[in-house]
Order: sequence, then C-alpha cells, then structure tokens
Amino acid sequence: MSTTPNVGAVRIEGVVKKHGATTVLHGIDLAIEPGEFFVLLGPSGSGKTTTLRILAGLESVNAGRVLMDGADVTTKDPGERDVAMVFQSYALYPHMTVEQNVGFPLKMVGVSRDETGRAVAGAAGLVGIGHLLQRTPGQLSGGQQQRVALARAIVRQPRLFLLDEPLSNLDAKLRLETRLELRKLQRSLGATTVYVTHDQEEAMTLADRIAVFMDGRIVQVGTPREIFDRPLSIDVAGFIGTPPMNLLAGEWEGHAVSVAGSTLAVAFESARPRNVILGIRPGDLRLADGGLAVRVERVEDLGDSAIVNLMVGAQPLKLKTDRVPALREGDDAFVDFAPDRAHLFDAAGGARLA
Repeated sequence: MSTTPNVGAVRIEGVVKKHGATTVLHGIDLAIEPGEFFVLLGPSGSGKTTTLRILAGLESVNAGRVLMDGADVTTKDPGERDVAMVFQSYALYPHMTVEQNVGFPLKMVGVSRDETGRAVAGAAGLVGIGHLLQRTPGQLSGGQQQRVALARAIVRQPRLFLLDEPLSNLDAKLRLETRLELRKLQRSLGATTVYVTHDQEEAMTLADRIAVFMDGRIVQVGTPREIFDRPLSIDVAGFIGTPPMNLLAGEWEGHAVSVAGSTLAVAFESARPRNVILGIRPGDLRLADGGLAVRVERVEDLGDSAIVNLMVGAQPLKLKTDRVPALREGDDAFVDFAPDRAHLFDAAGGARLA
C-alpha cells in the first residue's frame, strides 16, 4: 500500500467560533506542516475539539479561514476536503463486518470491488486486524474496534488525518501500547496528523509539535521539549508535567527569591524587588540540609520512583525522586534546587519572566 504523498499543509487564520453568545474560539492562528504529527492539547472546554471539527468541515466559522495546501476550504463540505476523522467513539456500523466497515469510504466513492478488497487488506494489515475482517464490531474488544476505525481512515489515503481522543476508551496498558503503534504508523504513512487530547503525557510522547489551548485561545505552540522546558505562562506551567510544576508565591530581588521566609538562589537577576511566582518541576527539587523548610505529608512509593508530598506552610509541594527517601508523615525537612532550574512568572499577569 502506497503512502500518502507529501501534502497536508494546514493554515488556520483568525478563526472565531461562537455558539450563541458564547465565544468558543477567540481568533486562533495555526500553521501545521506536511507530514507533521501535531497535537491540540488542553483541558475540557478549551476549544481543541471544536478546532478539529472545523478542520473536518463539521463546524462552520464565524470569522477567519481554513487553508489546506494553500486552497481556501473554509466553506467546503467534509467530502470535499480529503480528510479522514477517527472519533472517540470509533463510530463503526454495528451491522457491517470489519471488512465492510473499512471499505465503506471507498464504496461511497464508487471504487471497484477488487480495488477496494486490495486497499482494505493493505489497511487492515498495517494495523494488525487482517484476521478479524469477517467479524462484526460487537465481537471485538475496544482496542480492536479502535484499529478498525484507524484502518477505515487509512484506506482512503487522505491528505489529513484527524483524531479526536482515539485512545481515551482504552485501559492504561493498551493505551500505552497503542500510543507507540500509532506513532509508528503515522511515520510509515507520512501523513499529516492532527490529534486532540487532554492527556499531556500522551501529547508529549506523540507530538512533533503541540498547540496548548486555554479558554478558546492558543497560549503556546512548540515542541514537547520546548513547552516543558520553557512554559510561557503559569497556566501552561501548571498543566504540563506529571506531576505538574510547583508554583510558589515569592519576592524576587537580585539573584534570589524569598519564599515563606526562606531565601532561594536563582540564575536570573532582578534590579528591583518584584512579586513573582516561582516555578519548580517536582523532578528538579531535592532534599537538602538547608533551603526551603517543608513538612512531609505523604510518600507515594511507585516502585522505581517516588512522589513526596510536602507542605510549605499551607501550600502543597511535590518532589519526584528515583529513590524512596527515608521520610515519614509529619517529618520536617529542607528542599532546594539548582538555581538554573527555577522558572519565574509575573505574579499579576502570569507571563514568564525568566
């Protein structure tokens, strides 16, 4: 089976979407390159699925436009866009066999039975369901149904794949396995893929680039590493990471931040005192002989690592370590961090400072 040709450039320009008096998308702009695995990431209600449905032609826009390979498709019907969408629910026809479900898009456009048979066999082989072609969806597990939905998308060889939380109905182990297979499949097809998820770990492992959505706006676009290492706002910092970044109110002056009566060195200098939010990744915190005074709430032993839940006054703090420390609930301790691992955000607006 041939791979998708190197097409699939997508541009979203100033797109506004309203549902009645509610604005769902506030003039978003996005550029997706051919062959990219691009993830739309954000909490529920942030606008990511609406954006995907606009790309598919299932939702209209109130302003702005959508371009595919340079052509304006804003008002085109789904059938005119050469895109394939995999829904969270898989949307399989229960009365059809797997073979009929996978071949249905080709049947609808009048492809011959022989050609359809070859294409179905090729798509089914790519996702490992060749032995299931005569079964119906009701005879399949959730993971198998998901593969059928993928094969049905692949069989058309579209220029753009759209996937709306396709792994959310699978159990944790299968989700992990399927994630790896999905990335490998996308690479082999070379097809532009836009993938919606609220799971930031899924986004980090799958994406070439990520657009982070918050309240109908795109607040940051970048590679997973860029977004993890340099979140542009408190909102992004608090959303990305497992566990997410610790955020503590403090005052920054010179090369130090004062937090809860402790003075902590940072790699950046402020010429004047200013109120900031200090961000520290749980993996960058370490137990020390001095620094920030904390009280141990609970140690979560994860086998190969541990999460230590701490309190700084009334503020919770998490430390992630690859060794289970000899700490008990109620113990007093100190934590610190390398000065260059600090993230500083403006206390008023939340924007990154350093």
